[in-house]
Amino acid sequence: MIGGRRTSEELGRAFPGVPIRVSDGIQVQARVGTDAAIVVATPGAEPVAVNGYPAVVLLDAWLPLARTDLRADEEAVRRWLNAVGLVRRGGRALLVGASDHPAVQAVVRLDAAGFAERELNARAAAHLPPVAAVATLTGSGGALDDALTVLSLPESAEVLGPTPATGDELRVVLRVPRRSAPALAAALTELQRLRSARKLDPVRVQVDPPEL
Repeated sequence: MIGGRRTSEELGRAFPGVPIRVSDGIQVQARVGTDAAIVVATPGAEPVAVNGYPAVVLLDAWLPLARTDLRADEEAVRRWLNAVGLVRRGGRALLVGASDHPAVQAVVRLDAAGFAERELNARAAAHLPPVAAVATLTGSGGALDDALTVLSLPESAEVLGPTPATGDELRVVLRVPRRSAPALAAALTELQRLRSARKLDPVRVQVDPPEL
C-alpha cells in the first residue's frame, strides 16, 4: 500500500495537472468514470473503468514472483490477467518484468491454459499438490518425535525432514499420492485428538501448505 501511494506521488510530479486516483487496501474504489485520469491500484483493488481502460501498466513484476510460495507464479498470472481484462478493445497493456519468465510469457501470450498445463506437469514431476497431498507438522523436536511415533500414516506416505522452521521449532513434511489424501487427513485428525486429550506440547498441522 505504501508503494502504491509513493507511485501516485511520483506520477503526480511527472504529470502535473492530471488527476491521480488511488485504489488500495486503505480505500478501494469499485469504479472510475470516463474522465481522463491516472489510476494507481494495488493488486486486487483495481477499479473497473466505464468503457474500459485505454492502457494498463503492470509494475514490479518481480515482486510477486519472488515470494516463497508454491502458488506464487499462479497467483501472479491470475492477478495480471485480471488487470489486462480491464483494458478496452484496442487498448494496450504493458508488463514490466523479465520477459523470459514463464509467468510473464503466459500473460504476454494470453495463454492461461498453457501456463496451467506446464505448472501441473512441473508439480507432478516434483510430487507436489495438486498431484500429491502434502501436510506439514511443526513444533519442538520432542513434540515432533512423539507425534511421528503415534501417527498412523498410509503405507504410501513419505516423511521428509525434519528441517528448521521458525525459532527453535522444526518441521516435517508428509507426502502421499492424491488418492491417499483422505487417509492422511484421518490420521492427522486422530493425532490431534490424541495429543489434545493428553495435553501434550502442541504440534501445528497444515494440509497442502502454500510454502514448503
